[in-house]
Amino acid sequence: MTDPAKKLRAIAPSFVALGPSGVAIRDRLKALSAEDERVLRLVGALQGALASGDLKRRCADGLGHSTDTWAARKRDLTKESSSRIAGAITKAGHDQWALARRCEAAHIQNLDAGIRTLRHRLALPIGEKGGKRAAGGRVRVVRGGKRLAKTRHHLTEAQLTEEQWRARWEAERWFLAADGESGKRFGNETIRVTPDGEVSVKLPAALAHLANAKRGRYVLACRIAFAHRGEEWADRIAANRAVAYRIHLDVERGRWYLTATWQRPVVRTVPLATARANGMVGVDTNADHFAAYRLDPHSNPVGEPHRFPYDLSGTADHRDAQIRHAITRLLHWAKGAGVRAIAVEDLDFTTEKTREKHGRRKRFRQLISGIPTGKPRARLVSMAAAHGLSIVTVDPAYTSLWGGRYWQEPLVTPRRKMSRHDAAGIAIGRRALGHPIRRRTAPPPHDRSDRVGHRTAQAGPGTRRREGNRPPITDRLHGEPMPSGKRTRGPSASKTVRDAPSEGERVQDSLLHTG
Repeated sequence: MTDPAKKLRAIAPSFVALGPSGVAIRDRLKALSAEDERVLRLVGALQGALASGDLKRRCADGLGHSTDTWAARKRDLTKESSSRIAGAITKAGHDQWALARRCEAAHIQNLDAGIRTLRHRLALPIGEKGGKRAAGGRVRVVRGGKRLAKTRHHLTEAQLTEEQWRARWEAERWFLAADGESGKRFGNETIRVTPDGEVSVKLPAALAHLANAKRGRYVLACRIAFAHRGEEWADRIAANRAVAYRIHLDVERGRWYLTATWQRPVVRTVPLATARANGMVGVDTNADHFAAYRLDPHSNPVGEPHRFPYDLSGTADHRDAQIRHAITRLLHWAKGAGVRAIAVEDLDFTTEKTREKHGRRKRFRQLISGIPTGKPRARLVSMAAAHGLSIVTVDPAYTSLWGGRYWQEPLVTPRRKMSRHDAAGIAIGRRALGHPIRRRTAPPPHDRSDRVGHRTAQAGPGTRRREGNRPPITDRLHGEPMPSGKRTRGPSASKTVRDAPSEGERVQDSLLHTG
């Protein structure tokens, strides 16, 4: 049992997660000519160099950044490219600085958590166990990625030659992107895609001599056709609504891709009561699988536990495909079960992976580091919206502990195996439905009647059979023994010598009623 002296932290209320705010689709640029590839490489290299210089200036500004400094950077870039390209470069530089700033703040927070743990342990008396108890805006940013930059010093382990690494490094530092602009032709003036799939790029001033169309544009020889969400994309460009594009080279495969993105208006989420109407599917996220259990509107588990495995080893594309496949199977099963929402934990292990927090438990730290949290949850919200399902986020406190204590053992049968993760799924679903994780509340304090209220916690007062299964009705008289020969209650005659009746004295059963 939980130590009553230990104070439990307050449980945050559950809420319905906001729906997706953006869409991204991608198609391959097939059959590019040699001249097309040469122009794209030149444009990407030139604009990449401009983006590197702008990022350097943005980092130098630090917290002194303002609209005036942003406008000055844009004016300088406009001279060497165009106003739209300059706007896209400065915005990308500012977003990259902001991301690095957030990462730096998270790293500092991680270090502070370790320092607080060490100070607490040093303040303890000898022999007592320890318990669970950026400056100036200058950040370090690497265009192309820190991981790829460090790979340069470990080419043998990465099984790359210097030429192969250099090709990847240069491709990652190119800048071939343009933000959309509503009201302009087909939603983008810099990289334009027509309804019939023609792709053209507005060349910077230094490369205007390479244009093969009017007004300094270069038209690619290939055509694109978005198979996924193609109709939605076509409707946007027909109405001249903003669509952002990015051209990217996959060096390993030698393929060019075009990615289109646009924003969606924020969809108002359904009320929490509506999401709870048909019950819930509670999902426990683990390092290698989703453990799901369906619950009815009264938070009673229904059916069998379901597990959706995935493998997070290998490349990032493989991990992403595994997560996407597991989520797809989960959504299809949940929709077939007839529920309207899926409950998940609001996990965040940012400050929980330090060595000072968990000591030398390297295996455990690797485990919590491997549990997918942020990206899979965002993908789950986006994919669930397409299936008409809502995502309810709950506080993760004590779900595994209490779920295993109150639900794992009672649901085990000869044909059903319950893991701690399956029980945690039930706990998550009950919390999302607004019920406590425990199966029943304490009995009434006076006696076994219902004078102080019903003992159940999950059924409303108008629900029939809310107290559970009733004992079978038999024809036996009140006070008669059960068919098994045992009484359910009632005192028996004392067998001590002191209370024994005298010879000839008749003893009447206290429960026997005579007419």
